Amino acid sequence: MSSSRDYAVVFGTEDLLKSLCDSVAKVLAVATQSEIRYSGMVQRISKTCLKPDIGCFVLFDGGFSGLVVINFSAQAAMELYQKYLLSMGMSKSDLAASHTADEVSNVMGELMNQIVGDFTGKVGRELQTHITQNQPKMLVLNKQVILSVDTKLDNPEARRVTFYTGEHNIFYLELAVDRTEFIKLNDFDANEVLDPDALLEQNSNGAAGGKVHGTQEGGDHDELLKSLGM
Repeated sequence: MSSSRDYAVVFGTEDLLKSLCDSVAKVLAVATQSEIRYSGMVQRISKTCLKPDIGCFVLFDGGFSGLVVINFSAQAAMELYQKYLLSMGMSKSDLAASHTADEVSNVMGELMNQIVGDFTGKVGRELQTHITQNQPKMLVLNKQVILSVDTKLDNPEARRVTFYTGEHNIFYLELAVDRTEFIKLNDFDANEVLDPDALLEQNSNGAAGGKVHGTQEGGDHDELLKSLGM
């Protein structure tokens, strides 16, 4: 009788996408005190794009690499912006009147940061790995911009999902990520929050005479923006 064990793939690209979509829906629903839902169908796409009226993108790296893009129509962006600030007690007369206002981009960038933060937290708990992200970039656009960052991935896969706001305005999430599969080797509690400092100390104590090599912080994100003309 063979002692080998068959390990099943428990988390793939579509699972990553669903986890990200759940973070988008949850964070925006809580922030705006309204319903946010997404389509049960997902599109396979060949390229990720920033599209009018407001495009936002975030790069992440670490356990796996990828790019998240959210394209908001002016109507969707203004609805989310207004509901978010109104739920915080601001007066409607104090709100920006146009989606082109800097305040709208700043608020949408803040919400995007919360979304990715929620997603990276789940990645740490559910996949026992770690990813980092850059600061979200928000751009008011009047034409489509193709992001070629996904060409730097070894085996890229790209997906698009349609989202609907409480007032039935539409926005789109796009994800480009290296094709990846997570396989569970050991059982663990996905609700347990890992302590990175404790893990580092444990690894340091277990490595006799070992040296800790820090990661080199590069300017990849800035170089990307420059290559895109931003």
